[in-house]
Amino acid sequence: MGSNDGAGDRPTIMVTNDDGIDAPGLQALVRVLVSTNRFKVLICAPDSEKSAVSHSITWRHAVSVKRVDIGGATAFAVSEFCRTTDIVGPIAGTPADCTSLGISKALFPSVPDLVISGINMGSNCGYDIVYSGTVAGAREAFFNGVPSLSLSYHWVRGASTIRDFTLAAEACLPIIYAILAEINNKTYPNTCFLNIDLPTNVVNHKGYKLTKQGKSFNKMGWRQVTSDTQGGKMLSTMTMETNSITSTDVDLPTISGESLLFKRAVRRAHVDDNDTDFRCLQKGYITVTALGALSDAASDCQAYLKEWLPGVAPRFSSSAL
Repeated sequence: MGSNDGAGDRPTIMVTNDDGIDAPGLQALVRVLVSTNRFKVLICAPDSEKSAVSHSITWRHAVSVKRVDIGGATAFAVSEFCRTTDIVGPIAGTPADCTSLGISKALFPSVPDLVISGINMGSNCGYDIVYSGTVAGAREAFFNGVPSLSLSYHWVRGASTIRDFTLAAEACLPIIYAILAEINNKTYPNTCFLNIDLPTNVVNHKGYKLTKQGKSFNKMGWRQVTSDTQGGKMLSTMTMETNSITSTDVDLPTISGESLLFKRAVRRAHVDDNDTDFRCLQKGYITVTALGALSDAASDCQAYLKEWLPGVAPRFSSSAL
């Protein structure tokens, strides 16, 4: 592979995430990759958590990049340098920022062979993929023609431990080896990227299973709080650290000149019954879902619109109203 300056025949893997460069999922992934002695490992990741930011990018402000010491890898933490009336200084850069910078040759001397985003603390399946900064880190590489995959571990409070991130990384090594072999042979497809979710009981997983993106999602609501620290912390787009909120919305006072604080709360979860990503993840499989840039509309919707659109202008023109 020709992009590995000074690394012999070793392929280059760039790692990013949305939980921050110090997150246990990224740290475990990097340790496992480095321990194989098969890869040149680069890291370009947010300096702090940027979960559920989807594919947001920094546009108007510069980004600040700082070298970080992570054994066996060349690592940089990325922040956005923001100057407003309230903030002067760096805030965390987004996963899409990190991938874009890392593959641009502006930070590293060459383009990596493979970009891996993760390992995220919490699964990213179904409609929640839309919100995921982890998936966006891989999607940004795909936009630019660089093979990529996003990795997420289905963390469950009380059942999961930090050790599970290492087990998850080890469970993904065969597929990483296989992807790089295909890339080296120039037979790897450039029309998709992979979203991989690992089950809670990863040590007893049932193997890889090719799945489709389902329609599972968390129905979100809002509740009034008295401070930003009140309530549970969101771990990912699929998981909350505290129990789901089921109480009804409170009656809100009308107070002129005062700020009211609200936090998101999970009202209920919807999981489709089909043989799709989240359902298979619950059954103990490592789900492998091929994603593109955008999701196409369902075929029945396309058929309806094909009949509907030609009649719009004649029926609803200004002269007909």
